[in-house]
Amino acid sequence: MKNVLKWPSFMLVLILSLVLSGCSTGEESSSGGSSGSTEAKGTIEQIKERGKLIAGVKYDTKLFGLKDPASGEVEGFDIDIAKALAKQILGDETKIELKEVTSKTRIPMLQNGDIDIIIATMTITDERKEQVDFSDVYFEAGQSLLVKNDSAITGLESLDGVKVLAVKGSTSAQNIREKAPDAEVLEYDNYQDAFTALKAGKGEALTTDNIILIGMQQTDNNFKLVGGNFTSEPYGMAIRKGDTAFVEEVNSLLKSMKDSGEYDTLHEKWLGSKPE
Repeated sequence: MKNVLKWPSFMLVLILSLVLSGCSTGEESSSGGSSGSTEAKGTIEQIKERGKLIAGVKYDTKLFGLKDPASGEVEGFDIDIAKALAKQILGDETKIELKEVTSKTRIPMLQNGDIDIIIATMTITDERKEQVDFSDVYFEAGQSLLVKNDSAITGLESLDGVKVLAVKGSTSAQNIREKAPDAEVLEYDNYQDAFTALKAGKGEALTTDNIILIGMQQTDNNFKLVGGNFTSEPYGMAIRKGDTAFVEEVNSLLKSMKDSGEYDTLHEKWLGSKPE
């Protein structure tokens, strides 16, 4: 009778053991799968396995990243740096995919794994450092104002009650609210939309980094820059948080480009002069 009673207990223990073993196996498998994630493998390994670098760049920023509607090609200073990075990692600058980002979408796209790196006129800030890691500074810009040639606006002191156009997610929109609190700030999704709005008279000034405004001015000489530079905007390339190896790889690229003179050549090609 005792053996009969012990048998169901034995079977229950056996079944529970099998169930728990199955659960454990599933968790290990899941954990093993996560080792293939971006964080576990690191961006460089992912790029090499994929066979191409995926860079987040601007499509609407003349001089740094502008898409030609006729050819479909994206060109600019940022684009050439992205190509140089692809060449350093994969030995071929054509092994690259350029994905469009805006000031608003670029960090989410990086964090989601849609892109490997942001090379898109991105100012290094303490707030952004909480979300991403940055390379060394690769360009120094400063915020300014773009207005029509006949505008009475001369600088920040002229912006009381004025409609100022900016881009969503940019440091420029934050800065202008702080430095010209009596201005009315209207934000657009990208630089192309903001410049179109300025030309249509929906605002009296457009604010962003001086070098971006110079690119706009080059396409339409009815506009001028005023007010000088009233901020410092150091550009860095953004990398997923904690990927130290990729940060070092990018900084290595910048150093080699500057040491070889390649950086100066690109600077002169796109921005008209060698860096000071």
